[in-house]
Amino acid sequence: MRSGHRLGRDFGWLWAAYGTSALGTWLAFGAFPLIAVQVLHAGPAEVAALSAAGAAVGAAVAVPLGPWVEFRHKRPVLIGMDLARFAALLTIPAAYALGVLTFAQLLLVSVVSAAADITFRAASGAYLKTLLPAGDLLVANARFESTSWTTTIVGPPLGGAAIGLLGPVATVLADAVSYLLSALGIRAIGGREPSPEPRPAARLRAGDLLDGWRHILADATLRPLFFNTALFNGLVMAIDALLAVLMLGELGFAPWQYGLAFAVPAIGGLFGARLARPLVARFGQHRVLVASGVLRALWPAGLAFVGPGTGGLVLVMAVELGLIFCCGVFNPVQATCRLERTPSGRVTRTLSAWTVTTRASTALLTAVWGVLGGLLGPRPAIALAGVLLLATPLLLPRRAAAAPSPDPASHLA
Repeated sequence: MRSGHRLGRDFGWLWAAYGTSALGTWLAFGAFPLIAVQVLHAGPAEVAALSAAGAAVGAAVAVPLGPWVEFRHKRPVLIGMDLARFAALLTIPAAYALGVLTFAQLLLVSVVSAAADITFRAASGAYLKTLLPAGDLLVANARFESTSWTTTIVGPPLGGAAIGLLGPVATVLADAVSYLLSALGIRAIGGREPSPEPRPAARLRAGDLLDGWRHILADATLRPLFFNTALFNGLVMAIDALLAVLMLGELGFAPWQYGLAFAVPAIGGLFGARLARPLVARFGQHRVLVASGVLRALWPAGLAFVGPGTGGLVLVMAVELGLIFCCGVFNPVQATCRLERTPSGRVTRTLSAWTVTTRASTALLTAVWGVLGGLLGPRPAIALAGVLLLATPLLLPRRAAAAPSPDPASHLA
């Protein structure tokens, strides 16, 4: 690492673009369900369909985009995905102003946004690997993680205030503009991107769609991490959905208290991300990955015991603080491990397969636990998910794998 861990002007633009779009996303957090309910008078089934179907169909659309992007320059793809999201989101305030907004339009925009987001994430990982030397990847991923948690803290409160002052589509407009600014930031990155590897075949074949999954399942380290992440993320998101029902319904918490219960603990993510690199330097990547992966699984079961009043609110905040701190350590270490173990010519396909699977598993488990919550009640369903989460460390890598062979396509920026 360089003195002060300076990652250069080009990374600075990429980081700024990431932070801008992340802030826009959190400003608009919950905007689509709110618009569906308040403007289109949608019922619970339609709101659930908007969240689940948009993510699921978007993931399906993104599947063929991974192999397509792999053999193209990544920076134009990043700009294109940002502009696609900008254009799609901009149709919402435009249609609202004209009085022609429909539920079908909300659903279509959510599909486009989900597919573009998955493709952007996959391409950005591949681009980051060409932009920085391997020794800087953990620092870069930790900065992305810190930025993510920072925008989680400030975005929803600002978004709520904007909706109160300017109406339900104000934050969607802000989100759209954030993607335009992100595209301009990526456009400002200088230098020439290395040429991607040539496509082995003239046309995209059906088998090419599975290349990302093949690489993940063939790697002794990535394979358990992949299943661990898909199950952990899905169960945690299922708990969050049921916790909202429990806190805002049975326990009678106000919406601002519910928001506070998740915004304040996000500070733990900042500290966790800052500690990731020093911990890896002292204990090694594998030990930190396993330890933080185990510790993050211990917290969610405590949410089944939340009660009313101040004590319940403090319990939720304490559990979330511990969970988010451990995730703040785990996430950048995992992201770095994934990049290190994936050759440059497979990064986009691998990250695309990874994200598609985690999004699909999250949608599925959220739907299943929604049914369980209706049958058993939210508290027993949360407890069941918490117990299952205690088993997720069994899917972590058992031992440190051999270092991957040097990637001939990588270079030092």
